[in-house]
Amino acid sequence: MLRPERVDAISQWRRVPVAGGRGTAARRLSRLSHGALAILLWLSGTGWGFALGGKVALVRKYRPGQKMVYQTEIRAKSEIRSDPPVLKSYFPPVPLEYLMRQQNTVTVEAVRPDGGADIQHRFDKFEVQSDLAAEMPGDLKDSARDAQEDFGQRLKGQVLTVHYDRGGRLLGFDGAEGLLEQFDESLREPLRQMLQVFLEQMGGQSLYPKHRVKQGEEWTEKMDAPAQGDNPYNVQGESTLRYVGKTRYRGVNAAIVDFHFDNVMTPGLDNLRREGALAQLEAHGMGLDVRIQGHGEGRVLVALDDGRVLQNHTTMHQTMVALLKGGVAGSGSSGGQPARLEIQSVTEMNVEGSGK
Repeated sequence: MLRPERVDAISQWRRVPVAGGRGTAARRLSRLSHGALAILLWLSGTGWGFALGGKVALVRKYRPGQKMVYQTEIRAKSEIRSDPPVLKSYFPPVPLEYLMRQQNTVTVEAVRPDGGADIQHRFDKFEVQSDLAAEMPGDLKDSARDAQEDFGQRLKGQVLTVHYDRGGRLLGFDGAEGLLEQFDESLREPLRQMLQVFLEQMGGQSLYPKHRVKQGEEWTEKMDAPAQGDNPYNVQGESTLRYVGKTRYRGVNAAIVDFHFDNVMTPGLDNLRREGALAQLEAHGMGLDVRIQGHGEGRVLVALDDGRVLQNHTTMHQTMVALLKGGVAGSGSSGGQPARLEIQSVTEMNVEGSGK
Protein backbone atom coordinates (compact mmCIF):
# COMPACT_ATOMS: atom_id res chain seq x y z
CA MET A 1 0.00 0.00 0.00
CA LEU A 2 1.48 3.41 -1.05
CA ARG A 3 1.61 6.00 1.71
CA PRO A 4 -0.44 9.24 1.09
CA GLU A 5 2.67 11.42 0.67
CA ARG A 6 4.00 9.11 -2.05
CA VAL A 7 0.63 9.14 -3.87
CA ASP A 8 0.60 12.96 -3.69
CA ALA A 9 4.14 13.15 -5.14
CA ILE A 10 3.12 10.93 -8.06
CA SER A 11 0.06 13.07 -8.76
CA GLN A 12 2.25 16.21 -8.78
CA TRP A 13 4.55 14.64 -11.40
CA ARG A 14 1.52 13.88 -13.58
CA ARG A 15 0.40 17.57 -13.43
CA VAL A 16 3.76 18.96 -14.65
CA PRO A 17 3.26 20.37 -18.20
CA VAL A 18 5.71 19.31 -20.86
CA ALA A 19 5.58 22.66 -22.67
CA GLY A 20 8.48 25.08 -22.72
CA GLY A 21 10.79 23.96 -25.44
CA ARG A 22 12.87 20.98 -26.41
CA GLY A 23 15.48 21.38 -23.67
CA THR A 24 12.88 21.87 -20.97
CA ALA A 25 10.97 18.77 -22.07
CA ALA A 26 14.18 16.72 -22.05
CA ARG A 27 15.03 17.88 -18.54
CA ARG A 28 11.52 17.05 -17.33
CA LEU A 29 11.65 13.61 -18.96
CA SER A 30 14.99 13.05 -17.22
CA ARG A 31 13.45 14.01 -13.87
CA LEU A 32 10.51 11.70 -14.56
CA SER A 33 12.85 8.79 -15.33
CA HIS A 34 14.75 9.38 -12.11
CA GLY A 35 11.43 9.51 -10.25
CA ALA A 36 10.34 6.22 -11.82
CA LEU A 37 13.65 4.65 -10.81
CA ALA A 38 13.14 5.89 -7.25
CA ILE A 39 9.68 4.27 -7.17
CA LEU A 40 11.08 0.96 -8.42
CA LEU A 41 13.82 1.04 -5.80
CA TRP A 42 11.27 1.83 -3.10
CA LEU A 43 9.02 -1.03 -4.23
CA SER A 44 11.92 -3.46 -4.26
CA GLY A 45 12.75 -2.39 -0.72
CA THR A 46 9.25 -3.37 0.40
CA GLY A 47 9.64 -6.84 -1.07
CA TRP A 48 7.45 -6.31 -4.15
CA GLY A 49 10.33 -6.89 -6.54
CA PHE A 50 11.07 -10.29 -4.96
CA ALA A 51 7.44 -11.35 -5.02
CA LEU A 52 6.96 -10.37 -8.65
CA GLY A 53 10.05 -12.11 -10.00
CA GLY A 54 11.14 -14.45 -7.24
CA LYS A 55 10.23 -17.87 -8.63
CA VAL A 56 13.06 -20.38 -8.49
CA ALA A 57 13.64 -23.89 -9.80
CA LEU A 58 14.90 -26.29 -7.13
CA VAL A 59 16.31 -29.13 -9.19
CA ARG A 60 19.11 -31.58 -8.42
CA LYS A 61 21.66 -31.47 -11.25
CA TYR A 62 24.50 -33.90 -10.67
CA ARG A 63 27.89 -32.93 -12.04
CA PRO A 64 30.54 -35.65 -12.45
CA GLY A 65 33.58 -34.94 -10.28
CA GLN A 66 31.89 -32.34 -8.06
CA LYS A 67 32.99 -32.51 -4.41
CA MET A 68 31.51 -31.33 -1.13
CA VAL A 69 32.78 -31.69 2.43
CA TYR A 70 30.18 -32.08 5.18
CA GLN A 71 30.58 -31.69 8.94
CA THR A 72 27.75 -33.55 10.70
CA GLU A 73 26.61 -33.92 14.29
CA ILE A 74 23.73 -36.20 15.29
CA ARG A 75 22.42 -36.37 18.87
CA ALA A 76 19.69 -38.77 20.01
CA LYS A 77 17.94 -39.52 23.28
CA SER A 78 15.50 -42.36 23.89
CA GLU A 79 13.13 -43.55 26.61
CA ILE A 80 11.98 -47.17 26.96
CA ARG A 81 8.74 -48.36 28.54
CA SER A 82 8.05 -52.08 28.91
CA ASP A 83 4.93 -53.89 30.15
CA PRO A 84 5.89 -56.33 31.59
CA PRO A 85 9.48 -55.22 32.35
CA VAL A 86 10.86 -58.65 31.33
CA LEU A 87 9.83 -57.95 27.73
CA LYS A 88 12.97 -55.83 27.21
CA SER A 89 15.07 -58.97 27.40
CA TYR A 90 13.43 -60.25 24.19
CA PHE A 91 14.90 -57.37 22.17
CA PRO A 92 18.50 -56.30 21.44
CA PRO A 93 19.87 -53.57 23.74
CA VAL A 94 19.03 -50.05 22.59
CA PRO A 95 21.24 -47.02 23.37
CA LEU A 96 19.36 -44.40 25.37
CA GLU A 97 21.77 -41.65 24.30
CA TYR A 98 24.25 -41.37 21.50
CA LEU A 99 26.32 -38.70 19.82
CA MET A 100 27.82 -39.02 16.36
CA ARG A 101 30.26 -36.56 14.80
CA GLN A 102 31.71 -37.05 11.35
CA GLN A 103 33.30 -35.42 8.34
CA ASN A 104 32.58 -36.74 4.87
CA THR A 105 34.00 -35.92 1.46
CA VAL A 106 31.26 -36.48 -1.09
CA THR A 107 32.14 -36.92 -4.77
CA VAL A 108 29.80 -37.43 -7.73
CA GLU A 109 31.31 -40.48 -9.44
CA ALA A 110 28.86 -40.96 -12.29
CA VAL A 111 25.58 -39.59 -13.61
CA ARG A 112 23.29 -42.30 -14.96
CA PRO A 113 21.18 -41.92 -18.13
CA ASP A 114 18.00 -41.71 -16.02
CA GLY A 115 19.31 -38.60 -14.26
CA GLY A 116 20.27 -40.37 -11.03
CA ALA A 117 23.82 -40.59 -9.74
CA ASP A 118 26.35 -42.82 -8.00
CA ILE A 119 28.07 -40.82 -5.30
CA GLN A 120 31.12 -41.69 -3.23
CA HIS A 121 31.01 -40.91 0.50
CA ARG A 122 34.43 -41.08 2.15
CA PHE A 123 34.62 -40.88 5.93
CA ASP A 124 37.44 -38.50 6.84
CA LYS A 125 36.55 -38.47 10.55
CA PHE A 126 34.05 -40.41 12.61
CA GLU A 127 33.27 -40.46 16.32
CA VAL A 128 30.38 -42.17 18.06
CA GLN A 129 29.57 -42.18 21.76
CA SER A 130 26.68 -44.00 23.41
CA ASP A 131 25.58 -45.60 26.66
CA LEU A 132 24.89 -48.92 24.90
CA ALA A 133 27.51 -50.75 26.96
CA ALA A 134 25.69 -49.80 30.16
CA GLU A 135 22.55 -51.54 28.86
CA MET A 136 24.31 -54.85 28.15
CA PRO A 137 24.99 -57.84 30.41
CA GLY A 138 28.22 -57.63 32.41
CA ASP A 139 30.17 -60.08 30.25
CA LEU A 140 29.43 -58.07 27.10
CA LYS A 141 30.04 -54.54 28.41
CA ASP A 142 33.78 -54.50 27.82
CA SER A 143 33.54 -55.87 24.28
CA ALA A 144 30.79 -53.39 23.38
CA ARG A 145 32.78 -50.48 24.80
CA ASP A 146 35.93 -51.53 22.94
CA ALA A 147 34.01 -51.92 19.69
CA GLN A 148 32.48 -48.47 20.07
CA GLU A 149 35.85 -46.82 20.71
CA ASP A 150 37.42 -48.70 17.80
CA PHE A 151 34.62 -47.90 15.38
CA GLY A 152 35.80 -44.40 14.52
CA GLN A 153 39.30 -45.58 13.67
CA ARG A 154 38.01 -48.39 11.49
CA LEU A 155 35.58 -46.15 9.65
CA LYS A 156 38.15 -43.46 8.86
CA GLY A 157 39.05 -43.70 5.19
CA GLN A 158 36.19 -46.09 4.42
CA VAL A 159 34.12 -45.42 1.30
CA LEU A 160 30.46 -46.01 0.58
CA THR A 161 28.98 -45.88 -2.92
CA VAL A 162 25.53 -44.36 -2.61
CA HIS A 163 22.83 -44.48 -5.28
CA TYR A 164 20.27 -41.67 -5.68
CA ASP A 165 17.52 -41.11 -8.21
CA ARG A 166 17.18 -37.86 -10.15
CA GLY A 167 15.08 -36.36 -7.35
CA GLY A 168 17.64 -37.05 -4.61
CA ARG A 169 15.82 -40.08 -3.18
CA LEU A 170 18.12 -42.72 -1.66
CA LEU A 171 17.98 -46.00 -3.63
CA GLY A 172 20.62 -47.90 -1.65
CA PHE A 173 24.30 -47.97 -0.74
CA ASP A 174 27.19 -50.39 -1.13
CA GLY A 175 30.25 -50.93 1.04
CA ALA A 176 28.70 -51.02 4.51
CA GLU A 177 28.29 -54.79 4.81
CA GLY A 178 31.94 -55.69 5.31
CA LEU A 179 32.43 -52.83 7.73
CA LEU A 180 29.40 -53.54 9.92
CA GLU A 181 30.14 -57.26 10.09
CA GLN A 182 33.22 -56.45 12.15
CA PHE A 183 31.06 -55.34 15.07
CA ASP A 184 28.81 -57.04 17.56
CA GLU A 185 25.42 -57.92 16.08
CA SER A 186 23.62 -55.65 18.55
CA LEU A 187 25.53 -52.64 17.20
CA ARG A 188 24.97 -53.25 13.51
CA GLU A 189 21.37 -52.14 13.07
CA PRO A 190 21.66 -48.88 15.09
CA LEU A 191 24.79 -47.98 13.10
CA ARG A 192 23.12 -48.86 9.82
CA GLN A 193 20.11 -46.71 10.69
CA MET A 194 22.34 -43.75 11.54
CA LEU A 195 24.03 -44.10 8.14
CA GLN A 196 20.67 -44.38 6.41
CA VAL A 197 19.28 -41.20 7.99
CA PHE A 198 22.43 -39.27 7.13
CA LEU A 199 22.52 -40.46 3.50
CA GLU A 200 18.82 -39.71 2.99
CA GLN A 201 19.19 -36.17 4.26
CA MET A 202 22.32 -35.52 2.23
CA GLY A 203 20.60 -36.60 -0.96
CA GLY A 204 17.75 -34.16 -0.44
CA GLN A 205 15.14 -36.86 0.14
CA SER A 206 11.70 -35.57 -1.06
CA LEU A 207 13.09 -32.03 -1.27
CA TYR A 208 12.67 -31.00 -4.90
CA PRO A 209 9.33 -29.81 -6.35
CA LYS A 210 8.39 -30.59 -9.93
CA HIS A 211 7.76 -26.93 -10.81
CA ARG A 212 9.18 -23.49 -10.13
CA VAL A 213 8.13 -22.09 -6.74
CA LYS A 214 7.62 -18.59 -5.42
CA GLN A 215 8.36 -17.16 -1.99
CA GLY A 216 5.97 -18.57 0.62
CA GLU A 217 4.75 -21.42 -1.62
CA GLU A 218 4.28 -24.90 -0.14
CA TRP A 219 4.39 -28.30 -1.81
CA THR A 220 4.13 -31.88 -0.64
CA GLU A 221 6.12 -34.99 -1.45
CA LYS A 222 5.22 -38.60 -0.74
CA MET A 223 7.79 -40.60 1.25
CA ASP A 224 6.40 -44.08 0.52
CA ALA A 225 8.97 -46.85 0.01
CA PRO A 226 8.90 -50.65 0.37
CA ALA A 227 11.29 -52.68 2.52
CA GLN A 228 14.16 -53.72 0.28
CA GLY A 229 17.94 -53.79 0.15
CA ASP A 230 19.48 -51.72 2.93
CA ASN A 231 16.07 -50.47 4.06
CA PRO A 232 14.35 -53.13 6.24
CA TYR A 233 11.19 -51.02 6.71
CA ASN A 234 8.05 -50.32 4.71
CA VAL A 235 7.58 -46.54 4.83
CA GLN A 236 4.45 -44.48 4.31
CA GLY A 237 4.53 -40.75 4.83
CA GLU A 238 4.36 -37.25 3.47
CA SER A 239 6.62 -34.22 3.70
CA THR A 240 5.38 -30.62 3.42
CA LEU A 241 7.96 -28.07 2.30
CA ARG A 242 7.90 -24.27 2.05
CA TYR A 243 10.19 -21.98 0.05
CA VAL A 244 11.09 -19.16 2.43
CA GLY A 245 13.43 -17.05 0.29
CA LYS A 246 17.03 -16.60 -0.84
CA THR A 247 20.28 -16.16 1.03
CA ARG A 248 24.05 -16.45 0.58
CA TYR A 249 25.91 -19.34 2.18
CA ARG A 250 29.71 -19.36 1.97
CA GLY A 251 29.61 -17.47 -1.30
CA VAL A 252 26.87 -19.61 -2.86
CA ASN A 253 23.37 -18.38 -3.76
CA ALA A 254 20.95 -20.60 -1.86
CA ALA A 255 17.25 -21.20 -1.33
CA ILE A 256 15.89 -21.49 2.22
CA VAL A 257 13.41 -24.35 2.56
CA ASP A 258 11.50 -25.16 5.75
CA PHE A 259 9.83 -28.54 6.08
CA HIS A 260 7.91 -30.88 8.33
CA PHE A 261 6.96 -34.49 7.82
CA ASP A 262 4.98 -37.41 9.22
CA ASN A 263 5.65 -41.07 8.50
CA VAL A 264 4.88 -44.60 9.62
CA MET A 265 7.38 -47.46 9.32
CA THR A 266 6.71 -51.16 9.68
CA PRO A 267 9.42 -53.82 9.33
CA GLY A 268 9.23 -56.18 6.40
CA LEU A 269 8.17 -59.60 7.74
CA ASP A 270 10.47 -61.32 5.26
CA ASN A 271 13.43 -59.50 6.81
CA LEU A 272 12.41 -60.54 10.33
CA ARG A 273 11.98 -64.17 9.27
CA ARG A 274 15.33 -64.17 7.49
CA GLU A 275 17.05 -62.88 10.64
CA GLY A 276 15.30 -65.57 12.67
CA ALA A 277 13.59 -63.27 15.20
CA LEU A 278 10.05 -63.73 13.93
CA ALA A 279 10.52 -67.43 13.22
CA GLN A 280 11.64 -68.04 16.82
CA LEU A 281 8.62 -66.21 18.22
CA GLU A 282 6.22 -68.04 15.93
CA ALA A 283 7.73 -71.37 17.00
CA HIS A 284 6.69 -70.50 20.58
CA GLY A 285 3.15 -69.59 19.53
CA MET A 286 3.75 -65.83 19.66
CA GLY A 287 3.36 -63.04 17.12
CA LEU A 288 5.05 -59.66 16.79
CA ASP A 289 3.51 -56.40 15.64
CA VAL A 290 5.96 -53.49 15.26
CA ARG A 291 5.06 -49.95 14.23
CA ILE A 292 7.24 -46.84 14.22
CA GLN A 293 5.50 -43.48 13.97
CA GLY A 294 7.54 -40.36 13.37
CA HIS A 295 7.38 -36.67 12.67
CA GLY A 296 9.98 -34.00 12.26
CA GLU A 297 10.77 -30.50 11.15
CA GLY A 298 13.77 -28.53 9.97
CA ARG A 299 15.39 -26.09 7.57
CA VAL A 300 17.60 -26.80 4.56
CA LEU A 301 19.72 -24.50 2.42
CA VAL A 302 19.81 -25.64 -1.21
CA ALA A 303 22.23 -24.35 -3.86
CA LEU A 304 20.31 -22.56 -6.59
CA ASP A 305 22.74 -23.59 -9.33
CA ASP A 306 22.45 -27.37 -8.97
CA GLY A 307 20.25 -28.19 -5.96
CA ARG A 308 22.96 -29.70 -3.74
CA VAL A 309 22.32 -29.53 0.00
CA LEU A 310 24.49 -26.90 1.69
CA GLN A 311 23.14 -26.95 5.23
CA ASN A 312 20.59 -29.06 7.11
CA HIS A 313 19.14 -28.63 10.59
CA THR A 314 16.56 -31.33 11.41
CA THR A 315 14.77 -32.55 14.53
CA MET A 316 13.02 -35.94 14.38
CA HIS A 317 10.65 -37.55 16.89
CA GLN A 318 9.93 -41.28 16.71
CA THR A 319 7.83 -43.68 18.73
CA MET A 320 8.28 -47.41 18.24
CA VAL A 321 5.62 -49.71 19.64
CA ALA A 322 6.19 -53.49 19.64
CA LEU A 323 3.31 -55.74 20.69
CA LEU A 324 4.19 -59.34 21.55
CA LYS A 325 1.08 -61.45 21.19
CA GLY A 326 0.72 -64.83 22.84
CA GLY A 327 2.32 -64.03 26.20
CA VAL A 328 5.78 -63.69 27.70
CA ALA A 329 7.12 -66.49 29.83
CA GLY A 330 7.35 -65.70 33.54
CA SER A 331 5.03 -62.69 33.60
CA GLY A 332 1.91 -61.13 32.17
CA SER A 333 1.16 -57.62 31.05
CA SER A 334 -1.23 -55.47 33.02
CA GLY A 335 -4.93 -55.80 32.19
CA GLY A 336 -4.46 -58.96 30.15
CA GLN A 337 -3.30 -56.95 27.12
CA PRO A 338 -0.51 -58.03 24.74
CA ALA A 339 2.96 -57.40 26.11
CA ARG A 340 4.10 -53.95 24.98
CA LEU A 341 7.50 -52.34 24.43
CA GLU A 342 7.59 -48.63 23.58
CA ILE A 343 10.67 -46.62 22.62
CA GLN A 344 10.41 -42.84 22.21
CA SER A 345 13.35 -41.00 20.69
CA VAL A 346 14.33 -37.48 19.69
CA THR A 347 17.13 -37.01 17.16
CA GLU A 348 18.77 -33.71 16.22
CA MET A 349 20.95 -33.49 13.12
CA ASN A 350 23.08 -30.51 12.11
CA VAL A 351 25.02 -30.53 8.83
CA GLU A 352 27.33 -27.86 7.42
CA GLY A 353 28.68 -28.25 3.90
CA SER A 354 31.39 -26.54 1.86
CA GLY A 355 32.77 -26.94 -1.66
CA LYS A 356 36.18 -28.38 -2.28
